[in-house]
Amino acid sequence: MYLEAKETARLYQLLSDKLGNDTTEAMFKYIDNKTERSVENTIQTLATKDDLTLVRKEINETKVDVIKWMFIFWAGQFSGIIAIIMLLLKK
Repeated sequence: MYLEAKETARLYQLLSDKLGNDTTEAMFKYIDNKTERSVENTIQTLATKDDLTLVRKEINETKVDVIKWMFIFWAGQFSGIIAIIMLLLKK
């Protein structure tokens, strides 16, 4: 981190000599603001533990619904097959 600050100070000095203090300071502020906004945007798109917990809960609820409907479907199929067999045996 020390080297980074030292390099930044050197760059600031070089640019100040060429562009002037006001222009250099404005440029550094612009770069800092852009970097900060970029980091904030990235942070907003990251998932948190709460987001992942919510997703897992929704997936589990969906699995329960699918199993419930599968049971209802197979019970209906089984009942239909039994009814057909009973009709065939009565004849």
